[in-house]
Amino acid sequence: MPPAPDGDSKAAVPFTSKPSETVRPDDLLAKHLYATLVAQPGWQIVSEHEIEEVAQTIGPLNDAARRRRLGETVYADAVMTGRVLRYRERIGNEIGAKSPASVAFVVELIDVRRGDIVWSARFDETQRPLSENLFAIGDVGQRGLRWLSADQLMLEGVKKAVNQLHQVLVQSRTS
Repeated sequence: MPPAPDGDSKAAVPFTSKPSETVRPDDLLAKHLYATLVAQPGWQIVSEHEIEEVAQTIGPLNDAARRRRLGETVYADAVMTGRVLRYRERIGNEIGAKSPASVAFVVELIDVRRGDIVWSARFDETQRPLSENLFAIGDVGQRGLRWLSADQLMLEGVKKAVNQLHQVLVQSRTS
């Protein structure tokens, strides 16, 4: 589980992708999760390479048993998984879009020992013009007045989710 203040905790984020292949939305989510988590100070995240190696050695198991074995093998306290529910690319460009990008995904942090979900986040957004959603004025500072690609929208959602996890962990340490 990301991190204990002493840095002893580890989380595994499964990710596999080869540069020559078209990246699937689930792989893209894993890539963004890994990059965002690894950038967090004090969090010890298992490398993509180590996860790929260990995953190949694990036999046919159901998802829960596979996550548990993966986490135990790399000495992680938790495994983070994610699944993409919707990934629709915008039609158009940054300046004008006929159809906006739309992304929805769920991420879960699973305790390796107990096997239960200890934290989850859901992101579900279809970008809308500012004129339709004045509540999104805060996003203009981050995004600018432009239409995001599905990849950019997904990355923004991942950053929000990881920030939420960080806040939960900070609150649990101070309680």
